[in-house]
Amino acid sequence: MPRTVIRYQHDGAPAWGVLFGQHIAPLGVAAASTGQLLDEHWDRLWSLSESQATLPRRQVQLLAPVTSRQQFICQGVNYRSHVEESGLQLDDFPFNTLFTKAPSCITPADAPVVRPGHVQLLDYEIELGLVLRRALPHGTVVDPENLGAWLAGVTIVNDLSARDVQLPQGQFYKGKSYRGFGPVGPALVLLTPQEWARWPQLHMRLSVNGQLRQQAYCGEMIHGPAATLTELAALQDLEAGDLIATGTPAGCAARAPGRLVMFVLKHLVSEAGKWRLFIDKARKNPAYLRPGDRLSLSIRTDDGAIDLGEQTTLITADEQEEAAHAS
Repeated sequence: MPRTVIRYQHDGAPAWGVLFGQHIAPLGVAAASTGQLLDEHWDRLWSLSESQATLPRRQVQLLAPVTSRQQFICQGVNYRSHVEESGLQLDDFPFNTLFTKAPSCITPADAPVVRPGHVQLLDYEIELGLVLRRALPHGTVVDPENLGAWLAGVTIVNDLSARDVQLPQGQFYKGKSYRGFGPVGPALVLLTPQEWARWPQLHMRLSVNGQLRQQAYCGEMIHGPAATLTELAALQDLEAGDLIATGTPAGCAARAPGRLVMFVLKHLVSEAGKWRLFIDKARKNPAYLRPGDRLSLSIRTDDGAIDLGEQTTLITADEQEEAAHAS
């Protein structure tokens, strides 16, 4: 069975534990990072039993299960449906699109997220997060049948994005890395080798104010975990605890204009004018997140055997920035 690991604050100190229902079995070890936890306490994570779950979940404050000094790597346009809603052609993206988010944007799954005062086009993206079990040596070729040798588990990621920064400026990192723009969790769900074979059956759902916006099975990914790990191993160092967000399906607030509009913008409007028109039109789109909006994200198999929990986020206003602009 999967093992549901959470990081939490209790009695003024961060701690790790295994969740059984609504009670926590404290791990009782000092691990400053997710990588240290997985490197040094892997066997203990699997040895705890339900009889040791004595701490009620309601008595603790949830923390993100991926700590802030781990790498945060992302895949873009990794679902055909998202490629199409972005106004792109799949044939133009035969490669795996990779970028990073700042680890400092990671926040707990139930923490409110402040929309910066200068951001008007705040978008959401539900993604399956993969967490490395161990360092991935240069040149490693990952077998799809042996993901558990390299991956510890899975978690829910919301790749929040300031589209009015990301798109006009052409900066994914900048538009996606504001503090709070990376809700992760609530848990890191460790999988057995047999359960890793079921990752394509994980069903993602994201709702805003109770309205379903995104849903898809992870098996719809274009570039799966094994291929992505193999490619990353040829590019850079990866360590235990590092996080890979694997892309989002259709249903985001951002939409591409129709083909005729795209043609006019491309041939008759300057680059600066094009983005002014895009932003002016997008501001009228009610799907973008506003202060007061509540998001609910879940990822689980349809039979419930693998359940990553529920991520809940309240969008709030940046009162300090708004006050500064008003004065």
